[in-house]
Amino acid sequence: MVNILIVEDDDSISLLLNETLSIASYGCHICADGKTAMDTIKEGAFDLALLDIMLPEIDGYELLAKLNEKHIPVIFVTALQNVADIVKGLRAGAEDYITKPFKPLELLARIEVVLRRANKNSSVLVYGDIVLDAKDHTVTKCGERIKLTNKEFALLEFFIKNINVAVTRERLLNQIWGVDFIGETRTVDIHIQTLRKKTGLKDKIVSIPKFGYRLENL
Repeated sequence: MVNILIVEDDDSISLLLNETLSIASYGCHICADGKTAMDTIKEGAFDLALLDIMLPEIDGYELLAKLNEKHIPVIFVTALQNVADIVKGLRAGAEDYITKPFKPLELLARIEVVLRRANKNSSVLVYGDIVLDAKDHTVTKCGERIKLTNKEFALLEFFIKNINVAVTRERLLNQIWGVDFIGETRTVDIHIQTLRKKTGLKDKIVSIPKFGYRLENL
């Protein structure tokens, strides 16, 4: 499971962040001030941190320096909209920032991009509220397990790794079924139809007439 550190002194924002992360089945640990967060960083292992900048005792910039030392990527979640503050954070090593109030799906999308950039070989792939774990061969949506066949699982994994890339049916056959597969491209269509139904991605896995398919950005 992906573990995320939340450092936020506003309880309502912390609750919203926690609820948003739970949609994608992320684990999280919440700290309400900079000093507690600093101690937590020293003791715990995290895949990502969501930091407010204006915090009691130790601010987000100082925490960022410690997180950089431990190679933990950071997204600033802040009410500050001054360009100078944003640039300062990015230059200091933050991967991204999002301003309050934020849209939960936008935050999840930004988290997904940062995690993918930080660890391209991770077995965990995230697309919105869908989490695919290649190591455990599991897929969840909003925390609920989805039962996929091996081919459906492989298709979903391929699409998430190639978001917004138009893919021909022939390439999917070669990639998922293998170059020695003897059959028609209709096989791809049937599997994608069932994958759409099981995952609720009917509007995201789009058909490209006379070509193939594409998983669109959130």
